[in-house]
Amino acid sequence: MTNQTPSANTSAPADKPLCIVMGCDTFYPDINGAARFAERLAAGLVARGHDVHIVAPSKTHRKTGTFTENIEGADMTVHRWASWRWYPHDWLRFVLPWTAKARARKVLDAVKPDVVHFQSHIVIGRGLALEATKRNIRIVGTNHVMAENILDFATIPESWKDWFVRTSWKTASKVFRTASSVTTPTRKAADFLEYHSGLRGVIPVSCGIDATHYTADLEPRASNKVLFVGRLTTEKQIDVLLHAMTKLPADLNASLDIVGGGDQDHNLKTLSHKLGLDDRVRFHGRVSEDELLTFYTDASVWAMPSIAELQSIATMEAMASGLPVVCANAMALPHLVHDGENGYLFEPSDADDLAEKLLLVLGATPERYLAMQQESLEGVKVHDINRTIETFERLYRGQTP
Repeated sequence: MTNQTPSANTSAPADKPLCIVMGCDTFYPDINGAARFAERLAAGLVARGHDVHIVAPSKTHRKTGTFTENIEGADMTVHRWASWRWYPHDWLRFVLPWTAKARARKVLDAVKPDVVHFQSHIVIGRGLALEATKRNIRIVGTNHVMAENILDFATIPESWKDWFVRTSWKTASKVFRTASSVTTPTRKAADFLEYHSGLRGVIPVSCGIDATHYTADLEPRASNKVLFVGRLTTEKQIDVLLHAMTKLPADLNASLDIVGGGDQDHNLKTLSHKLGLDDRVRFHGRVSEDELLTFYTDASVWAMPSIAELQSIATMEAMASGLPVVCANAMALPHLVHDGENGYLFEPSDADDLAEKLLLVLGATPERYLAMQQESLEGVKVHDINRTIETFERLYRGQTP
């Protein structure tokens, strides 16, 4: 158990559909791990008969109110709060903090949920948690955020950054202590949250994926395609991957597909050109779901150089597509990469080591390559989305996960 003050309402009957309010500071149409997790969890809960209400920023400043939206194939109620674009970031929108409590009061009074599950403690989640506490509503909190990740967009002087991180974690601790259960995607991420917040008993619950959605091609590859999918931001360290591409043998004819958008898009394209990679690196931007699935199936190896992953849904998607994975030995990525089995870990920020590990995959014998593919498919099974949904259902009812 955590050392938070738990909500005092009693456990809901195991067979009773629940009314759930889920607070998300980022949600569709945003494209990131936290948003994708919330969308898939909400859709899965709807499919199991629960009444799910999402609270999220408006898509535009004027598009506010309560709507029925189809998310991941499921119709659910979405309460869109007025939000403003944060222009240092390429897509982030935020709700004015001083409006959150009043807006939360209106939602909770109208919906009267059995449980509030906040996916972020920053604005919407904080407002809902404070107001749910007053109403004795059970609260579950999930952390997807490292305070350090926000620094690139905080536009504050360098000398203030240590203060910003300390203050952010202090605020996070206060909000998470309102919850009866606190979760985060991996044990490493749980340890990280406990260390910085002072919480205890944080529960690791995988974000989960539906592996049946992905297609693995177990035939030998005719070309050597490296794949990265994700936001083009500083902490992803895609520049390290570009430098690694210059170190691969020319006769390997390796290419790199980069799928996703972000504030570093221009800088990375400029770097790719300076490194002479115009004919080997392709930037595809954001693509449709069908196109994304094709990229996963057709690739030869997955590369994730990020140093700030609390889990990495994209890496799990690559594994479900039967790809050997090469990832930085940082944060939670070692939970997914079993070094030497389904791929390799490399020293963070080390382009030489990354190139060496990519070469181990791309230069493997057909038998060795197939073995890595099969290990990825086997390793992703423990991250089945249905297990994740069942765990949260138990937490929502006040039961042991």
